[in-house]
Amino acid sequence: MKKTIRDIDVKGKKVLVRCDFNVPMQDGVITDDNRITAAMPTISYLKEHGAKVILMSHMGRPKGQPKMEYTLQPVADRLSQLLGQDVKFVSSPVVVDDAVRAAAAELAEGDIMLLENVRFRKEETDNDAGFAKDLADLAEIFVQEAFGTAHRAHASTAGVADYLPAVSGFLIEKEVKFLGGAVDEPERPFVAIMGGAKVGDKIPVIENLLKKVDALIIGGGMAYTFYKAMGFEIGKSILDADNIDFAKELLEKAEAAGVKMLLPIDVVCADAFSNDANTVIVDRDQMPADMEGLDIGPKTVELYRETLLAAKTVVWNGPMGVFEMPNFAVGTKAIAEVLAEADAVTIIGGGDSAAAVEQFGLADKMTHISTGGGASLEFLEGKVLPGIAVIEEM
Repeated sequence: MKKTIRDIDVKGKKVLVRCDFNVPMQDGVITDDNRITAAMPTISYLKEHGAKVILMSHMGRPKGQPKMEYTLQPVADRLSQLLGQDVKFVSSPVVVDDAVRAAAAELAEGDIMLLENVRFRKEETDNDAGFAKDLADLAEIFVQEAFGTAHRAHASTAGVADYLPAVSGFLIEKEVKFLGGAVDEPERPFVAIMGGAKVGDKIPVIENLLKKVDALIIGGGMAYTFYKAMGFEIGKSILDADNIDFAKELLEKAEAAGVKMLLPIDVVCADAFSNDANTVIVDRDQMPADMEGLDIGPKTVELYRETLLAAKTVVWNGPMGVFEMPNFAVGTKAIAEVLAEADAVTIIGGGDSAAAVEQFGLADKMTHISTGGGASLEFLEGKVLPGIAVIEEM
């Protein structure tokens, strides 16, 4: 069990919190503040318990340069609105300077300040000890709350823990509870849904999950690489040519492990990669050579529904089709609707799957939506995430 902010006394202490405020922006305006609101329970708890709160995050990829289009000023403004109090923001091209140190030293209990984008310094992604110590010297306790970057060993996610006691916030606690629980002690039947474009991107995850799941459902572009391995015509569908043999091997491994591996049995094919393309629904062994598969078909939805409604734990990572186009979002939406009605712990593994359930208005029907696409994938691979490893054990 990892220590959380509940397990320590924060009153009167300067607490450095690594958040993930890497929010989408357009013309200097935040277009989606979900990552900010996700950190609010932890920030509010620290404030209410008399901590002096110092928040830090990255945004975008300024590549170690102080590029002001990536400033966290809009985040400070939004936090001030949400908290109903002024969040002090001291912008510095070097993130920590004498003005920042002075502002941190002057914080009173319940005050909150935000540092400038930590990636304005190349030392951040280098996990430079000097920069980590500069950050750590501002505070007395480190709180890890950025699951989206917990798979990176950076100065602000891991390095600071060399100088400060480290605990988790409530968001990290929830991620570890649900993703860790699914991998280590799932209620069965345990079903994983893997979608997305390339088999190669998910090989380590699939290999790890084959040792743990009762059924593995495949959808999205990667299904066509499996079809190719099975000798089917795939037309102009996306193909991960480097991993055809591996797809074949995974099918054999699933059979040997007694894991039910489900692939689409029918496909929505299109004559162009366009929402307005002409379409036809065919069985998987009848794909036209001049068309490409862009979604799962209705027979597949019914096949998957049966397995999912019998499940007690479901992890979903990757859409079933090109859900960004309305005409090819039907399969992904149908699977989201099945999970919304399932009597199971439903965990959405970040990235496109999270975007899809949000888009369909079903986010509140899921047990947990992970805030980290890459981090959740590495967690499901069974990897130790550097940003989680540094958190002290109970």
